[in-house]
Amino acid sequence: MMTAVRSPAVAGLFYPADGYQLKQNVSHLLASATSCHVRPKALIVPHAGYIYSGAVAASAYAGLVPFAHVIRRVVLLGPAHRVAVRGLALPGMDVFETPLGEVKVDQQLVAAIANFPQVAVSTEAHTLEHALEVQLPFLQSVLDDFTLLPLAVGTATAEAVAQVLEQLWGGEETLIVVSSDLSHYLPYSVAQRTDHETVQAILHMHQPIAHNRACGSVSVNGLIIAAQKHHLTPLLLDLRNSGDTAGPRDQVVGYAAIAFTEGSAGDDPVN
Repeated sequence: MMTAVRSPAVAGLFYPADGYQLKQNVSHLLASATSCHVRPKALIVPHAGYIYSGAVAASAYAGLVPFAHVIRRVVLLGPAHRVAVRGLALPGMDVFETPLGEVKVDQQLVAAIANFPQVAVSTEAHTLEHALEVQLPFLQSVLDDFTLLPLAVGTATAEAVAQVLEQLWGGEETLIVVSSDLSHYLPYSVAQRTDHETVQAILHMHQPIAHNRACGSVSVNGLIIAAQKHHLTPLLLDLRNSGDTAGPRDQVVGYAAIAFTEGSAGDDPVN
């Protein structure tokens, strides 16, 4: 049988297309990140071009390094930007490819949710979608070996997302990553206030987060419900916007990195 490969769509746009340059870029971002060594069960990370949000994403991914040998599965959810999706869309692919190599889609996890009414298959939703793709070079750089369950999330309830997450939850071998930026195209000071309010709502497990506060709000809201059920503790790792990184300040996009851990924020993350 032919292997169905999802080729990179935004290499050379959101991140370097050359494998060596990409590896160096990601390594530099990770080395520059201030990571808090808690063991995350779930992460919220941004998905803009690396020049804009890469440093914020790195603050989350750098914290995975001490646990790289444990994590074997990544459940990755992000908003469908290009194609209208009803519910959550599987890619119908066997492999996702980046300039750093290939990541196998976890067919066991695909089968676990394939019959859920809110889950469909849409190759089109994944073909050009950047929100999931930009996470992969980070994951490939920090994890030893892992399989992937990618979901493009469209029109769905938070409860529908939480139900899927519950089915995929697993144990310490499974990491959940929600790809979401925060506010879009507000003036710098307004964005700072708005994003601070959004992050405080997430840290206090208050949902729903509105779509104009976070483009991945559907997945974020579903994660909050699941995190409450599993008594996770959210921890803010980084909060900036494009005006802090590489863009002008008249219209900015907000970025946050948040970890959800299975202990309190003050617990020893290793023992």
